[in-house]
Amino acid sequence: MKVDELRVLEADELGMRLRSARRELYELRFKHAVGQLENSSQISKARHDIARIMTVLRERDFGIAPAQEEFTSPLAGEVAASAAGGEEELPEAVEAEVAKPKRGRKKKEEAE
Repeated sequence: MKVDELRVLEADELGMRLRSARRELYELRFKHAVGQLENSSQISKARHDIARIMTVLRERDFGIAPAQEEFTSPLAGEVAASAAGGEEELPEAVEAEVAKPKRGRKKKEEAE
């Protein structure tokens, strides 16, 4: 199961997949405890599937757009035009993104 496949699904379908993945994980853990599980890597795969589904649900809660839509935004054309030698000014939103400082460790203040 890939994230791109999950992003096109409706919220109720994602909920159903989340419940089935959790049920599958429960059954795999039970089989592992009893000694009937032959391939223990299935447990980690089930956990990863649950994490992917929960990630997509949280992205929707926060209103985060997938990375693929960023490249098709109208601002992408303006940035490309200015990089090609156009004299057009960048929109304020793009300038703000460029001017962001990198987040790093805070320096320890010297003790007096």
